[in-house]
Amino acid sequence: MQAAFAFGKTGLTVSLPDGPRYSVVEGRSAGALADTAAAICAALDNPIGCRPLVELAAGKRTAAISVCDITRPAPNHLTLPPLLERLHAAGIPVDGITILIATGLHRCATTEEIRAILGPKIAVRYRVVNHDARALADHRWLGVTASGTPVYIDRRFIDAELHITLGFIEPHWMLGFSGGRKLIAPGLAAEQTIQVLHSPRFMREPLASEGSIDHNPLHAELLEVVRMARHDFLLDVALTQQRAICGVFAGAPEQAHAAGVDFVRLSTRTLVPQFFDAAIASAAGHPLDLTFYQSLKGVHAAHHIVRPGGRILLLCECAEGIGSPEFAAMLRGYAGPQQFLNQIASAPVVIDQWQLEKIALAGLRNEIFIYTPGVAPEQIGALGEHCFADVNQAVAALLDRLPTGARVALIPEGPYAFAQVAE
Repeated sequence: MQAAFAFGKTGLTVSLPDGPRYSVVEGRSAGALADTAAAICAALDNPIGCRPLVELAAGKRTAAISVCDITRPAPNHLTLPPLLERLHAAGIPVDGITILIATGLHRCATTEEIRAILGPKIAVRYRVVNHDARALADHRWLGVTASGTPVYIDRRFIDAELHITLGFIEPHWMLGFSGGRKLIAPGLAAEQTIQVLHSPRFMREPLASEGSIDHNPLHAELLEVVRMARHDFLLDVALTQQRAICGVFAGAPEQAHAAGVDFVRLSTRTLVPQFFDAAIASAAGHPLDLTFYQSLKGVHAAHHIVRPGGRILLLCECAEGIGSPEFAAMLRGYAGPQQFLNQIASAPVVIDQWQLEKIALAGLRNEIFIYTPGVAPEQIGALGEHCFADVNQAVAALLDRLPTGARVALIPEGPYAFAQVAE
C-alpha cells in the first residue's frame, strides 16, 4: 500500500509491503470557523476573565506583543490586525508597540521569515525584534520562583506598560499543551531561566508530558514565572489539520488558556483500542521538521501508543540540519539512552539537552529508527545506528523480524496527532 506523510514542504509517499496490519492514526480537530474575523473580534471585545482589550489598553502609551517564531504555524496575519486596531483605538501609537519574536533558544528569525510570521504590512510598519536568550543584558531580573528557578525575561517585553501574547494551542510534548505562558517562558526567557525549566527535575517528571496539564509541575512553574512577568492579556487560537482557525480564546491569560486547553483536549484526542507493535510517524513537515532538534517531537506522538519494546520510525527532512551547536555536539557524543541519562543526571544543564533527554527516555522503552536526508548517521551518535538516507531501507529495517500480522500505526502528521490508548 501507499501512505502519504507530511514531510518538508512537499510531503512524502511511502510504499509499504503486505503483511503487517496498518492503521492510520490522524489528528482530529473541530471544524473551521465560518467567520474567523468575527470570532476574533468577538473574543477581543468579550474576553474571558477580564475587561475588553480596548479598556485594558486605555491610558497606556506602550504595549509589547510576543508572537511565535517560524517553527510554529500561528496565523498572526489573521489575529494581529484586529488586536492592533484595538490598541490604536485605545490611544497607543504605532511607535509605542513592540512585537517580539519569541525564539526561546531557537535562532533569530530572518527578515524574510519575519514577513512570513507577521504579514508584510505589519512587518514594515511596526518595531519587530528577535528575542536572544543568550544576551543576558537584554533581560530583566524578576526574582526566583518558590522552587528556585531564576527568572530573567526580555526587558523590551517587561518595560512595556501592557504585556500581550499571541499564539495557538496544541498538545505539547512536555508542557501538556502549548500557547499562553509558553510565549513568555521559554519564549522570551534568558538562557539561565530556560536551562532550569528544561533540567532533569522537570524532564523526568512523568506528568510533564503531552496532554498532561492539571498536575504538570512544569506547567505550574511556568504559570509562576509569567505572573512575575505580569502577563496581562492573551489571544490564542486552535487550528484544524489544514491550519484553519477552529477556536478563539482571549482574555485573562490563565482563564483564557484553560478554556482553550479544554476545547483542544476534547476536539483533538484520538483513542486507539490497544498498543501498536510499531509506528511510522512524520515530524509534521515544514516548518516543524526544519531541524533534527524540532523533528524529534514526532517520536513522542508515537511513543504513547507503541508497546514497550516496540519500534518507531521517524520521517523528517531536516533541511537546516541538526539545530544549535550545543545540541549538535551532544548528539555526536550520544552513546545510548541510559548512558546519556546517567551522564547528565547531576551535571550542569547544557543548552538543548532536554530534547535529547526526552528521546533517551523514549529510547529506554522503544527502538527508534530515523529516515532523514538532511542528517548523516555520524552526526547523531548512537541514534545513527538506525538512521537511513533511503526511506525504503528505513521501512524494511523497521518491519524486519516483526511478528506476522504485527500492528503498525501510520501517523501522517506526527506531533499534530494527539493519540492515547483507551483505558
